[in-house]
Amino acid sequence: MSISAQDVKELRDATGVGMMDCKKALEEADGDFDEAIELLRKKGQKVAAKRADREAEKGLVVTAISDDDSTGAIVEVNCETDFVARNDDFASFADRVATLVLNEQPADLDALHALDYNGERTVQEELVRMTGRIGEKLDIRRFDVLEATNDGSVVSYIHPGSKLGVLVSVTGDDEQAQLDVAMQIAALNPVAVSRDEVPESVQEKEKEIAREAAVSEGKPEHVIDNIVNGKLNRYFQDNVLLEQDFVKDASTSVQEMLDDADVSVHQFVRYALGN
Repeated sequence: MSISAQDVKELRDATGVGMMDCKKALEEADGDFDEAIELLRKKGQKVAAKRADREAEKGLVVTAISDDDSTGAIVEVNCETDFVARNDDFASFADRVATLVLNEQPADLDALHALDYNGERTVQEELVRMTGRIGEKLDIRRFDVLEATNDGSVVSYIHPGSKLGVLVSVTGDDEQAQLDVAMQIAALNPVAVSRDEVPESVQEKEKEIAREAAVSEGKPEHVIDNIVNGKLNRYFQDNVLLEQDFVKDASTSVQEMLDDADVSVHQFVRYALGN
């Protein structure tokens, strides 16, 4: 039967699939619109399965913040190429997923995949549909939700390119200091806010490394403990947020910068694409 250009356009508008694929689906379905949609869905599922073993290491890190700044969500959504990562539809999907995470706060990825996406399909079904349309493996790799502490707020920072993102729970009203500390976290990747939060196992490992190095260098036994403690303090200065040198002014620490601005940091989440 003859398939009109209007029929093809309507199917494309409904599914987002390319014009030629829509025309082929309508021809195969003898013009039945619903059957054509089902055929395209099946094609998407086949494409998703076919590409399941492919590596999806590109993509976007995106955030969403509640209207009252009390809660933030961060999500990593992956694809196979930077070309797709720059695609507006892919970016819109990532933003929509971040908003869903913010609003619904699913318990895990399975719960996220089962959420309603647009009233017609779930997040998982939308992933399959987009995989069929775009032709690349797509994946939601991880997400986190961060809530404000002590009547504070959650601040978001996305580095240009959307491959690195940060959420920070803060109290205090100095917006520049809030942004500065978020950028500090993005740039220097601290392991904790304060040294008290560094796991004991990590501290013991650093001390073991320092001790073995001192012994191998032939340092006298009576100075080794001092060397080990000094190395551990250096580790804290390099890796604990409040003790790091402030990236904008290495003559001051992050703690001193925050004290001057009357801002406190309570928690943070940092996502780097692929890490």
